[in-house]
Order: sequence, then structure tokens, then C-alpha cells
Amino acid sequence: MSSLILAIIAGLSALLFGAILTAGVLRQPQGTPRMQEIARAIQVGAAAFLRREYTYIAVFVAVIFVVLWLFVDADILGKMPPRVIDRAIPATALAFLAGSFSSALTGFLGMQIAVRANVRTTAAAQRGLNAALRVAFSSGAVMGLSVVGIGLLGVSLMWWVFKDAGILAGFGMGASSIALFARVGGGIFTKAADIGADLVGKVEKGIPEDDPRNPAVIADNVGDNVGDVAGMGADLFESYVGSIIATVALAAGATAFGLTTGQGDPLHGTMGAAFDSKRVVLPMLIAGIGIFASIIGTFFVRTGEKASMGTLLWALRAGVFGATGLVVLGTALAVAVLEVDWNFFWVVVVGLVVGQTIGTATEWFTSYEYRWVRGLAEQTKTGPATTIIGGFSLGMLSSVIPIVAIVVGIWFAWWLADLYGVALAAVGMLSTLGITLATDAYGPVADNAGGIAEQSHLDPSVRQRTDALDSLGNTTAATGKGFAIGSAVLTALALMAAYSAVVGQDVAFDLRDTSTLMGALIGALMPFLFSALAMGAVGRAAFALVNEVRRQFREIPGLMEGTGTPDYARVVDLSTRGALREMILPGVLAIIAPITVGAILGPAALGGLLVGSIAAGSLLAITMSTSGGAWDNAKKYIESGQLGGKGSDAHKAAVVGDTVGDPFKDTAGPSLNILLKLMAIVALVFGPLFL
Repeated sequence: MSSLILAIIAGLSALLFGAILTAGVLRQPQGTPRMQEIARAIQVGAAAFLRREYTYIAVFVAVIFVVLWLFVDADILGKMPPRVIDRAIPATALAFLAGSFSSALTGFLGMQIAVRANVRTTAAAQRGLNAALRVAFSSGAVMGLSVVGIGLLGVSLMWWVFKDAGILAGFGMGASSIALFARVGGGIFTKAADIGADLVGKVEKGIPEDDPRNPAVIADNVGDNVGDVAGMGADLFESYVGSIIATVALAAGATAFGLTTGQGDPLHGTMGAAFDSKRVVLPMLIAGIGIFASIIGTFFVRTGEKASMGTLLWALRAGVFGATGLVVLGTALAVAVLEVDWNFFWVVVVGLVVGQTIGTATEWFTSYEYRWVRGLAEQTKTGPATTIIGGFSLGMLSSVIPIVAIVVGIWFAWWLADLYGVALAAVGMLSTLGITLATDAYGPVADNAGGIAEQSHLDPSVRQRTDALDSLGNTTAATGKGFAIGSAVLTALALMAAYSAVVGQDVAFDLRDTSTLMGALIGALMPFLFSALAMGAVGRAAFALVNEVRRQFREIPGLMEGTGTPDYARVVDLSTRGALREMILPGVLAIIAPITVGAILGPAALGGLLVGSIAAGSLLAITMSTSGGAWDNAKKYIESGQLGGKGSDAHKAAVVGDTVGDPFKDTAGPSLNILLKLMAIVALVFGPLFL
């Protein structure tokens, strides 16, 4: 009980420190009236999109709430296992509602601070690089601490109230559902706007990025917030709570799922005894330690005025590495106090090492400080075709180190603590999410700050500083996606193990069995089908935007000369309607597919689906995320004055590569890790119905 209370205190501490950081950001100056006018336009557009998106999602949540109430809580088919809570209480449905609300809340809070920090970062960039970094990073830290604070509070309170791993899975299902819609919907919006702005503005008209003459420029800035902040916040919230839920589910397995350790000993006795079992509270305690470590780590992030990309990277690494070291020390103390197996300590270390390995490898392949992106930039000299080939090849190659690291991590975690160890390693990997997400979330703020500087006609040195932070943000965003993908594999494996226990020991996932093989093939298909739908949606939305931007340049008198006024609101509205219309099918597919396979082909086929989706989805997600980040930073490298700089043929080829990479890295790629876990948790919740 005391460990659970400590976890709740840690969650509250994260929210309190986030509020302090918010107050500090809001005290910063906002610059000129023109800067504030642009910032208000971005705020209005972002709020309008999020309001309409959440309205659409609310309908979906209501439908799934009723389905869970009838088929899981009321058990109208009479197939669900016994549970502690009376079946007259729609506990799973209520937990789903709580998870959905919490996920949406984290995205909302992150976006609220981001759309206010952007103009303040621009104003700070007039004073210097370090001042701009501190404002942008503080806003990112608010996002990170909101995610871990609300996530740990939600899981801890759900467990305290219901004491049932199946009901806790409902909370995770709600978080995953909202995350998928938010990531896909926000991703479609931001990339359609980005493509519309770049193809017409940069390539066709030859005007600078974020030029106020471009009708898509405000929509592009809005997209940074609704996709890369609100969508990303919901995404990482889902990853964070999913890893804890998977570990708790396996720890509570003796009664809830019938699982045992590798030695054949039950994890513990009755579900009542499992409530405050050491194995149950350990992941929550480690997550709490990670929160305090992340708060301390934020104070380590500093840089000088003439910092290079490498210096900026090390400024952020100082915070992440410092927090990681504190988590190691804190976990050792927790293991000693709880008097549990010291193998659990080494499992957490394995998770942290695997996470850092993935993060470092991602930096290596996406930062223009290293040869891979510089080599890709060289390929732009021969046109868009070689740029696309080189970037896609680089993305596929980049999957080697993360996948090998994950495989080695799974082996060690299994050897140390069986399936529970695999799940606990994911908790360890994401324990420092409070600060790793901060290094990711500040990027869109810096990107917005550069747009405000350009549209306000500030001194070019201001844009140079924000561009340096933005370029670093591309790398840290790719790193964050790498963490999410790595943890997704470990978490999905743990959820799959819990599912196998739910459907019983008599159901074997044997690839020699036709049902399992069919399911595995369908599962491997799912990431490709999902990505095709998401990228096709971006293409269709971008097509409409490109034509609208062309129309405005053609029909609004004096627009190109700077005397006409573009219709920003129409482009924002067009992008909003396109994104909300297109997000429905990919989001619903993730729920329908596992239920359909389980109902028609049976539980073995559903197990095969989970295996196939994890294998194919992890590789595709890494490839797409890294390719997109590399294309983006190759463009940034050229824009820094290399290979002819802005306006050169190499730059135009790089813009095309970046345009292709946009839906790779910000729509389809990061959504895949949510897809893997959502299908696994749907299988876990509905599994008994398929027996």
C-alpha cells in the first residue's frame, strides 16, 4: 500500500512541477504586436481543430463504452471469467472512459502550453540561443510531465479502486484508442498543410519557408501543434500506461490470468492478495522514481550562444543521461526496500540500456552531425529520385540496430525474470519519459517560433537560432519515436502473453497450425494496410490543399507581390475537414480487425495476428520514422548553407524528399506502435468471447 501511495504522490508531483514550469513560461515576454497576432491565429486554429476532433472521437468512445458494458461487464454471452467487482457495475467500460479522457487531456494540456510558448520562444531567440532553448524546452517538459503524471495517477487509482487487471486493461484500451485517432488525425492535418505549403511555396513559387504570402503557412504552424504535440502526447501517454498495465497484468496473473514464473511458482495467491503484491506495485514505483528523476534532469539542460548541433545534442543528453542514472539508483533502492529479487533491478537496467541504444542509433541516422544524413544530402545533387532512394534505403538499414537491441533485451529480460521481466523492461525503458518526451515536444514549439520570426520579418539571426533548435527537434523527435517503437514491442509481447493466458493453456500459437499461420499473415498485413490508408489520406488531403493554395496565388490580386492578403482560415478549415474525414477508417480498423479475426478464425488465429503485427509493424515503423527524419534533416543541412543553400537544385530535391518523408515520420510511422498495442489490448479485453 505504501508503494502505491508513493506512486500517486509522484504523479501529483509531476503535475505540480508542470504547473510551475507553465507559470514560468507564461511570464516570458511575447514580443511585438505582429508576433502576438500570428500566435493568436495559430491558437485559434489549433483549438478549433482539437474541438472538432474530440467531438468526432466522442461518438466512437460512446459506441465502444456500450459494447464493453454489454459484452464484457454485463457479459450477455456468459463467457467472461469471474472478477472481484460486481457485474452490475460497468467497471471495464468506465475504465475505458477514464483512459480515453486522460489521453485526450494530456494532448489538450500539451497543446495549450505549446501554442503559448511558440511566440515566447521567438522573443527569447532575440536575446540568445540558450534563452530560446530554455523556454521551448520548459514547454516540452510540461508536456512530458503531464503525460507521466496523469498516466501514473490514472493507472494507480484504477488499480486501487478496482483491483482487477482485466478492468485495468480497459483503461489502456481507452488510452490506445484516443492515441490512434489523435495521432492519425493530427498527422493527416499537419502533413497535408506542410506539403501544401512546401510544394507550392518553396518549389513552385520559390518563396521562403513560413513566408506570410503563403496561404498554407498558418495551417502548417497549426499542424505542428495538433499533430506533433497533441497527437504525440496522446501517443506517448498510451505507450507509458500500456507498459505499466502489461506488467501489472502479468504480476496479477495467478488469479487473473493463471500465469506462473519460469520456475513454475505462482506469482501470488488470490486477487485480493495481489492488490498490493510487491510485483504489482514495483512497476508503479519505478515509474514514480522516473518522474522524480525526470524533474531533476530538466535542470541539467543548458547550452552556449554559439552552440553547434553536437553541442545542442549533448545539452539534451545531459538531462536524459542524468535522469537515467537517477532511475538506476532509485530502482536499486526500491528493490532493496521491497526485498524482491535483484534480477528485477537488472531487468530495469536492460530496459534503460535498450532504450538508450535505440535513441543513440536513431540520432546517428537522423542528425546531420553524422555521415548518414550528410551522405543523403549529397544525393540531392542528382535530383529527387536519388534522394528518395537514398532516404528509403537509409531507413531500412536503420532498423538493424534497434531490432537487434530489442531482441537482445528480450533475451536478457526473459532469462532474468521470464515474461514479467520483458514487461518490466518496457517500464524501465519509459521510466524517464518525463524528460525524453520533453526533448521531443519542444521541437514543434521551436518550429512554430521560426515561422513566427519569418512572418514577423525579424532579424535573420533570430530565424537561424530557431532553425538550429528545430533541426535538433527533428532528431529528438525521431529518438522519441524510437523509444515508443521499442517499448511497443516489449509491451505488445507482454500483452500477448496475458492474452494467451486469458484464452487458456489449451490454445497454442503453433505456426504449423493453419489458424495461427493465417492469423500471422493477416497480422503482418495490418501495418501495411494501415500505413496505406494513413498515407493515402495525407495524399488526398494535401492534393486539396495544394490546389487551394495555387488558386489563391492565382486569384487573389497582389498576393505574390505582398500587397494582397491570403485567406489563411480557408486553408485551416480545408485541412481540418480533410483530416477528420480521413482518420475514421484507420482508427476503426485497429479495433475491428482483432475482433473479426478472433470471432471468425478463433483465438489461435488472433494470437497469430498479434505475432505477425509485432514483427512486421516494428520494422516498418522504424524504417518510416527514420527515413522521414533523415530526409527532413538533409533539407535542413542544405538550408544551413551547404550544397548551394536555399533555392538551389539540391535544395529543391531535398524539399521533395522531405515532402515524401512527412507522412512517413509524422503520420503512418508513429501510429504503428499504437496499432500494435491497441490490437493486443483489444485481444486481451475481448479474448474470452472467442472461446
